[in-house]
Amino acid sequence: MKVSVSILRNKDKIKETIKTLNNTSADYIHLDILDGTFTSEPSFELKKFSKIKKDIPYDIHIMSTNLEFQVNEAIKLDPEIITLQYEAINKKEIDKYLDLIKENGILVGLAINPKTSIRSIKKYFNKIDYLLIMSVQAGYGGQEFIPSTIRKINKLRKLKPNFLVGVDGGINYENTKLLIDKVDVLVVGSYVTKTSYYEDQILKLKHLKNN
Repeated sequence: MKVSVSILRNKDKIKETIKTLNNTSADYIHLDILDGTFTSEPSFELKKFSKIKKDIPYDIHIMSTNLEFQVNEAIKLDPEIITLQYEAINKKEIDKYLDLIKENGILVGLAINPKTSIRSIKKYFNKIDYLLIMSVQAGYGGQEFIPSTIRKINKLRKLKPNFLVGVDGGINYENTKLLIDKVDVLVVGSYVTKTSYYEDQILKLKHLKNN
């Protein structure tokens, strides 16, 4: 199970946060990109990250209706994953952007909100490398994990998907115990970044699978 650390709650100290993460065993730096077109609260502009030294690949989650701009900006950072928020996309354009990301050698993902069913995105299963199950409403940090997410992930696993499965929102030590062997990627924010001991928190989650 990989750990992707979201820096949304630390958006006022991006450089310091990434510098600290560079010295941890985090697998990804998760960038939540909001520009006010899908949610009211903006995060940060992708161009800010072009000159920041990082030793860990980016995992970019775009929550925007302005995909022409945001996807191309994300591609410039050469991340390992670009995930699009399903509910924000014009469905006539979804294939265009999934293909654009993949053509640039980047893993392509879709993220779905708690109220969006697995069935509604099943037709895209053969086009994606990653499905991110939101365990909170997309776009706002610091929310509590929605317990019904576990049932949703169990339902997905019964379909035996051939892509990675991640979960994002309100992740901590206690609910990670319920997610072991169910997901491939944990996106975790405050549990790590609102402490002074990033690596200890990351290792607690990673070592759970061995307990």
